[in-house]
Amino acid sequence: MIGELDADAVVEYFRGKNILITGSTGFLGKVLVEKILRVQPDVEKLFLLVRAVDVESAKQRVQTEVTGREIFGILKDKHGDGFEAFIEEKICPLPGDIMYENFGLGNTQLTGLYRDTDIIINGAATTNFFERSVAFAIDKFLRQHIVNI
Repeated sequence: MIGELDADAVVEYFRGKNILITGSTGFLGKVLVEKILRVQPDVEKLFLLVRAVDVESAKQRVQTEVTGREIFGILKDKHGDGFEAFIEEKICPLPGDIMYENFGLGNTQLTGLYRDTDIIINGAATTNFFERSVAFAIDKFLRQHIVNI
């Protein structure tokens, strides 16, 4: 019973919140995005920072690598023809890269993100285990930049 109450409290905490997620195109990132949207459809917005050169490329990458995957089947069944509209309302793809200062975002985007973000979930990683030093550098660099936001 306590576990259920804790889960309910977490779900309720996300209601109306804007969440910045890094690493959403990775395995765990997809699971996280789907889970949030499924258990708390009243989340305000998920800002998904993805490596892309512009908004259209970021949007296409999210559609191809995140919301277009089989894991979103339950949400597709639930929303039917309204699935795409639901995703459009809830997900805001952000073209950027955690390796760049301010995630490579312009001042306007960064100011809006700073103003609108309630929660930051860092799931960014490298899966090339031969790049161990790169992975540690990414983690350190990302923590420094998140603190600045």
